[in-house]
Amino acid sequence: MIQEVYLFLSKGGWLMIPIGICSIIALGLFFERMWSLQRSKVIPERFFELISKHIKERRFQEAEAMCEGNDSHLAEILLAGLRYAGRDRSIIKEVMEEAGQREIHFMERFLGAIGAIATISPLLGLLGTVTGMITVFQRVVAQAAAGTGSDPGGLANGIWEALITTAAGLTVAIPTYLAYRYIEGRIDRFSIEMVDLSLSAAEYMVPEEQSPSSLSRDTSGLASSESE
Repeated sequence: MIQEVYLFLSKGGWLMIPIGICSIIALGLFFERMWSLQRSKVIPERFFELISKHIKERRFQEAEAMCEGNDSHLAEILLAGLRYAGRDRSIIKEVMEEAGQREIHFMERFLGAIGAIATISPLLGLLGTVTGMITVFQRVVAQAAAGTGSDPGGLANGIWEALITTAAGLTVAIPTYLAYRYIEGRIDRFSIEMVDLSLSAAEYMVPEEQSPSSLSRDTSGLASSESE
């Protein structure tokens, strides 16, 4: 069975080699991105629960130590903000946004390569078909010049062999493009979630009198005084 498949694909010519290499690279990059974009490596839930508690209690040094000991993307964003804890809200948000953009860039690593493979694979297949058709018609012209007449069976055989590369290119390109879109969507979802979580944590990194807990205390105190 394997030998039959090999013989069938080999009829597509030498361009089947780069198409096959593209399929292997795309598969490897897809699994690498899926491994790197696990939730535990991007937004570990237990980690965020613990560190948000530290931040709300304004134990910034302990929270910073936790971030340094965690290699997730969210930890890097929170760490950038914690290093400016106690500063103005605009400064903290700015450094966290810069850190977020950097982490999203790391999350998008190899995504361009997957998209490029999805684009060039059908083009390689088309190139193989074009070169195969050129060879077929050169053979027909040579037969006509020799006066032997053209062989319809040989012509049909040459055409379907030439079309193998197009089929192979599309077979690689379609799932690769779907993988590209899936990873892109996964990164977008994680990015939005990281922004929401980091901004909610940033509200507790501002000076104590500006923090939500302080504001809620002031509001409750004002309400009680008015009732009296």
